[in-house]
Amino acid sequence: MIGKVETVKSIIYFLLAGLCEIGGGYLVWLWLREGRPVRYALGGAIVLVLYGIIPTFQPSHFGRVYAAYGGVFIVLSIIWGWKVNGIEPDKFDIIGGAVALLGVMIIMYWPRN
Repeated sequence: MIGKVETVKSIIYFLLAGLCEIGGGYLVWLWLREGRPVRYALGGAIVLVLYGIIPTFQPSHFGRVYAAYGGVFIVLSIIWGWKVNGIEPDKFDIIGGAVALLGVMIIMYWPRN
């Protein structure tokens, strides 16, 4: 099991990675779907590269980190849709997000022998 400081750092890495993936993808989306200038795509590409780098700082192996990250991505996507696109989550979004976060906690932070 990782210590408290490492757990906090791990959570910060998950949040940063999630914001980079969603933010970078959103910039590319705006370029392709909404006709924004190509600089949106280039900015999105740079941010997506950062998304690829940030998880390497996690204290576990690739498979575990990316499996757990999936749950973080679900929750951050729901929040992004709500705060950026104005789509309020319904009770099923909230329940699903909570289940996903529970999975993250089990995968990444459950004590192991």
